[in-house]
Amino acid sequence: MATDALPADDGPADEGELVDLVPMLRRVIGSRVKDPHTVDDLVQETLVRVMAARSRVGPDKLPHYASVTARNLVASMAEKNDRARDRSHLLVEAEEGESPVTDVLRQEERTLVSAALAQLPAGDRDLLVAHEVEGQDTISMAAGQGTTPGAVAARLSRARASLRVEYLLLAEGIEPPSDRCRPVLRALSSADRRRQRELDVDGHLLGCAPCARIKAKLFERREERTTDGVVRVPVARDADVVVARQKGREIAAAVGFSATDQTLIATAISEITRNIVKFAERGEVVISMVSAGPRRGVSVVARDVGPGIQNTEQAMQDGYTTYAGFGLGLPGTKRLMDRFDLHSVPGEGTTVTMEKWLS
Repeated sequence: MATDALPADDGPADEGELVDLVPMLRRVIGSRVKDPHTVDDLVQETLVRVMAARSRVGPDKLPHYASVTARNLVASMAEKNDRARDRSHLLVEAEEGESPVTDVLRQEERTLVSAALAQLPAGDRDLLVAHEVEGQDTISMAAGQGTTPGAVAARLSRARASLRVEYLLLAEGIEPPSDRCRPVLRALSSADRRRQRELDVDGHLLGCAPCARIKAKLFERREERTTDGVVRVPVARDADVVVARQKGREIAAAVGFSATDQTLIATAISEITRNIVKFAERGEVVISMVSAGPRRGVSVVARDVGPGIQNTEQAMQDGYTTYAGFGLGLPGTKRLMDRFDLHSVPGEGTTVTMEKWLS
């Protein structure tokens, strides 16, 4: 993660003025957009642009500038949606019957499944064939093996998880680079959190590009879920920025933060996540509920594998930038949160830890 930009601190926009703008922006955007998630996203994007313009907009003109910016963003979104709707008929072609291509794809699928099965231990392979192909139920299978239906079901679940891993490795043409890869991927596929902790799955994924690629395939059809107040969002592309800030907003709402504070937290998450996409190979954002006695809050840990930051003190100075563009930068993001820690190793990566607490 490198650094985003924040103009020199000679403008009017600080956290207090941002907070004052949020209700007005919600009214302006909410009167034109009905979907609440879209409203939140547009409010967040407006705040970023307001912060970027703070050095050239006077305090008395800031609300007007924010309102115009919000309306322009809504108009741009509407134009984009209209264009997509006009062209939607080009994206779908009705087909009668199955084409030869479909038949070929199905044959390739069967070939891949057979090859993946061959990679499993004989016992797991026989168990899957008996249950999925021959139709044996877990009760009869348990009786034949002298065990319980629950034990058979658990073993079937583990075998399916291993089969998914082997299938994806073959489909992606990936040979695991280390002996640790398969255990890590199987722990992910089976959602075995205890095993994931034992293997330090998150650390392995950050350093192993092939496993990170398979992990993305394993979860591309599953929504990232919050478990015990914790959600992990892999970050590698622009779409992941949207997911991270939405998940952050959801957890902030569950903790009890106001709509305004939810937006500020989402803005901070978005800015840190954008840096991962822009400057790092890949990374992740971990968002969780935290408590200290009666106090409750949200913790955000963003870490990446990337070039790192050569001079962290310089990176935390207002006005420092490594590229031209919109953004709050690290200093601006720090002002939105109650705690902000930055640790970076050049050539290895960067970790940012942030916290926001309920008053």
